[in-house]
Amino acid sequence: MSRARLLLLCPGQGDQHPDMFKLARTHPAANTLADRLLSGHAGDDIYANRIAQPLIVAATLSMWEALRAHTPPPALVAGYSIGELAAYGVAGAIAPEQAVALAAQRAQWMDDCARAAPGQALLTITGLTLASANKIAEQHNYHLSIETGEDSCIAGGPTGQADQLQQAIEAAGARSRRLPVAVASHTPYMRDAVAPFAQALRATPFQPLQAPVLAGIDAATVYDQDRAVDTLSRQLAEKIRWLACMDAAAEAGITIALELGPGGALSKMLQNRHPHIHTRSVADFRTLDGIVKWLDRAAEDA
Repeated sequence: MSRARLLLLCPGQGDQHPDMFKLARTHPAANTLADRLLSGHAGDDIYANRIAQPLIVAATLSMWEALRAHTPPPALVAGYSIGELAAYGVAGAIAPEQAVALAAQRAQWMDDCARAAPGQALLTITGLTLASANKIAEQHNYHLSIETGEDSCIAGGPTGQADQLQQAIEAAGARSRRLPVAVASHTPYMRDAVAPFAQALRATPFQPLQAPVLAGIDAATVYDQDRAVDTLSRQLAEKIRWLACMDAAAEAGITIALELGPGGALSKMLQNRHPHIHTRSVADFRTLDGIVKWLDRAAEDA
């Protein structure tokens, strides 16, 4: 166990589902926490931004509550988009209730930006270098939103030019897919959300981090509130360098990575990028005991 270096992964939007609290709720304390966190944040459309963001943070923190007494102390925490806010809850810097409240505010300010400039879209680009993808995107008034691989990314921009951009991507021999999102996250479209979110973060009680958090915009480790406020707010309107975050985790000597859910997209990306890291998602397991046993085995192999 002494050689194990654990990375905790906190997902973003996309893989939420109606049963995403089911496994965490098998733990009494996590069940109680989930009830508290969900109060006032439930809704029928779990894919709507204003509902999805607080739900995902609540699900991630409830799962961590169920597992934290049974894992090695995390060496690093990383979160994808809204997951980066959840990461500060996992690291003990922000109380769970405050993290969920911040997620709801974040979603509101992002929705306000979308209403101010209606007709936004996100789409994937696969099969082009990041430089080539950026060049084609810029020609259609799109911005790279998230770098997910050396030849894969997400771009955000005007819905009215999405078809033309996808045609250009296909003409270049690559692939593209529209995402069911109407907010151009992590692009200049969200510029007006940065300042109010930074102000809300500064007003939030912030405890010492129990583990450093990777900043999505530059893959650097964050240890204090000032840096957390800066990077968490800026990432609303700046590109997420998730590829660099995965490489930074490997460079930090991470030996085990566990995605706290919902979903398993981050664990799959990390496993493909750095197969020497023992990587799983809680979504791979039927019981909490199964997760704990896997962590124990992985730590022995580290």
